[in-house]
Amino acid sequence: MTRVTRRGMAGLAAAGAIAAHVPARAETPAANPYNPVWTSQSRNALESMPCGGGDIGLNVWVEDGDVLFYVSRSGAFDETNAYLKLGRIRLKLTPKPFADGQPFKQSLDLDRGHVTIEGGQGTKVTIWVDVFSPVIHVDIDSAQPVKLVARYETWRTADRPYTLEEVGMHRSYDDAPVVPTAFADKTAFDGADIISVHRNRDTDTVFDLLVKQQGLEGVKAQMWNPLAGLTFGVLVRGQDMVGAGTTTGRYASTDFTAYRLQSAKPRRRHEVRIHCHVANTRDEAEWRAGIEALAARSLAGKADARRKTQTWWQAFQDRSHIRVNPGKGAADTGWRIGRNYQLFRYQLGTNAYGRYPTKFNGGNFTVDPQFVDPTLTLSPDFRKWGGGIFTAQNQRLVYWPMLKSGDFDMMDAQFLFYDRALKNAELRTEVYWGHKGASFTEQIESFGLPCGFEYGWRRFWGQAGSKEPGVDDNAWVDRIWDTVFEFCLMMLDVERFAGEDISRHMPLIESCLTFFDEHYTKQTMLMKGKPVDDNGHLVFFPGSAIETYKMTLNSVVTISALKTVITRVLGLPASYLDDSRRTYYRDYLKRLPPLPMRTMQGHLTIAPAEVFDRIQNVEIPQLYPVFPYGLYGIGRPDLQVAIDTWHYGVETPQQKDYVSWHQDAIFCARLGLTEEAKSRIVQKLDDSGRRYPTFWGPGHDWVPDHNWGGSGMVGLQEMLMQTVDDDIYLFPAWPRDWDVDFRLHAPGKVVVEGSLKAGKISGLKVSDGRMTRVKLPDWASL
Repeated sequence: MTRVTRRGMAGLAAAGAIAAHVPARAETPAANPYNPVWTSQSRNALESMPCGGGDIGLNVWVEDGDVLFYVSRSGAFDETNAYLKLGRIRLKLTPKPFADGQPFKQSLDLDRGHVTIEGGQGTKVTIWVDVFSPVIHVDIDSAQPVKLVARYETWRTADRPYTLEEVGMHRSYDDAPVVPTAFADKTAFDGADIISVHRNRDTDTVFDLLVKQQGLEGVKAQMWNPLAGLTFGVLVRGQDMVGAGTTTGRYASTDFTAYRLQSAKPRRRHEVRIHCHVANTRDEAEWRAGIEALAARSLAGKADARRKTQTWWQAFQDRSHIRVNPGKGAADTGWRIGRNYQLFRYQLGTNAYGRYPTKFNGGNFTVDPQFVDPTLTLSPDFRKWGGGIFTAQNQRLVYWPMLKSGDFDMMDAQFLFYDRALKNAELRTEVYWGHKGASFTEQIESFGLPCGFEYGWRRFWGQAGSKEPGVDDNAWVDRIWDTVFEFCLMMLDVERFAGEDISRHMPLIESCLTFFDEHYTKQTMLMKGKPVDDNGHLVFFPGSAIETYKMTLNSVVTISALKTVITRVLGLPASYLDDSRRTYYRDYLKRLPPLPMRTMQGHLTIAPAEVFDRIQNVEIPQLYPVFPYGLYGIGRPDLQVAIDTWHYGVETPQQKDYVSWHQDAIFCARLGLTEEAKSRIVQKLDDSGRRYPTFWGPGHDWVPDHNWGGSGMVGLQEMLMQTVDDDIYLFPAWPRDWDVDFRLHAPGKVVVEGSLKAGKISGLKVSDGRMTRVKLPDWASL
């Protein structure tokens, strides 16, 4: 074990090897101290509590004595790629157990993954989602017989044009020459069930629109279109319940029709199940057969499903944790930071197995927008920054923390997002530039093509001034092609951390690397008459340093990304690359230019690029060599250059912030700047100001802001543990006045756990037994 100071290593100190293990879960564990508990009802949907599992998210709240929850499932995209709710459920019980004057308690059990609501007459409502099957269960128990009316409330009852105010739901239509249509769902009683279904048209989707806009009709038949025939909806079924007609109403700004089921007679126990089905189908009959089969399976296996779901959530909580100042309670800032880390990780766990990754702009937990912005009197389907549009710089921050939390299985949804779209990205390159490689832009639809607004509608209208074909006609995101490398690096990290076989992702990684080599070799040949500069280096011009420094020569982000990803590819086991490919990548690495540098306020700092034309946004790309690409930091050479870049190397004060995607806490942690890291992580991870502590936002984005939470998780992890090659640095930027109990994952299938109290470490375990890998700051003692 090594002692290290804030700026470097001191000496080696020996310690015995202790094998780590996963502690056995007690038969009847004590309640998780982080479980949210409310003793009063909510005013509206924004004061809701998240619940979910698998790929389903529910916002659960009690308002005016009714139990309500929104239903969302990953991948429910309409023809425009708007991300639609599957409806709202309202439960009414008579006599009213949640009336004024009755006792009330609503709580989320993190270890079991369910929400319970307790009221008068000994009534308890338990809401949970099967992790392994898309079924929502509502179990109601009461000390005396009660009558239940369960309402399925839907607002998509008639075809209508989307309004201009709703354009944020599907940004491709902003300024488009067509007005998109919101098509109605088909909802009806089927005996004692309620069935609601939306099936996308096979043509005239946003996919068809963008293929035409972007001049790709010649290769359309080869492209992947996930929207055609996509069908989604619900089947609502209650035990011994019958249809009771429809009624209408209005919630917030939206009219709805309610389909009602009611209990045949008052009972002490009621069950309601909501089955959620999303699939590409030939017709609605095929979808209906699929959801009926799902309903039959869920009834037969409910007890086993509940046991497996609770076991999954217990294992999820046991897998990893960071508990700051344990036992101190919510009045203590550090305790809240640890609690909110765990609460937000639960939110991410509710989309563990989605076909699509958790959206940075609310995931499955958005609600009526007027509760966020009173001027937006729109439906619960609304969210800013698009539904099926994925913004890479935001999405990455949702998934980076899953490495150290050991949630490798949850990362598949994000990886498969790019894998599925690979062919479309390669076809783009072939059509526009006539060479190989995948070109992914910053804001892409779920099928890999640029968002229509970012690509620009001037081309479609034949207006002058637009960018060359293939380049986004948007000043903020043009020529941002390198953000995909963060996801490539995550894939490589899953191999490094978990030892997983990532062969299925290698076509993506290699194709993205190929694009930059071939594209900029060709560009340089056109400009200079030779493929490289006078030093034999590739010339990355014109480029971009994220959205901030534009029209760059040799963006530091591009060079850092390529250097790190190529180095990591070369470090893969022999089975991944043959000798010729290894030779190619060694040559590629030699052809990369050095990172750009500049002097700022008398200090040598990392530059965002050798040359740039303008500043467009407020990111700090000059610190991307620190995070995510790990070329500078604790245990790396020239740490002071990176520290000086943080202190002196930015252009505007606005580049430093904590909201949304700002990653100041991560930078400060990786640089060993403890007090700055602490102050920024408190800003980032302290209570949201909303009833639920981790419903942050809107910041730059929306509510709840998942890249806000994800970047906060990474910051706290980096303060506590950093890994550099084979070394594990513990407490590299950890404040001495914060105690902590932790369990985190490191490369090599290693789990590191222990406690720190008053500067003294106890119970330190490294699962591979190699304690000499661990390096400690000089103030910590065993």
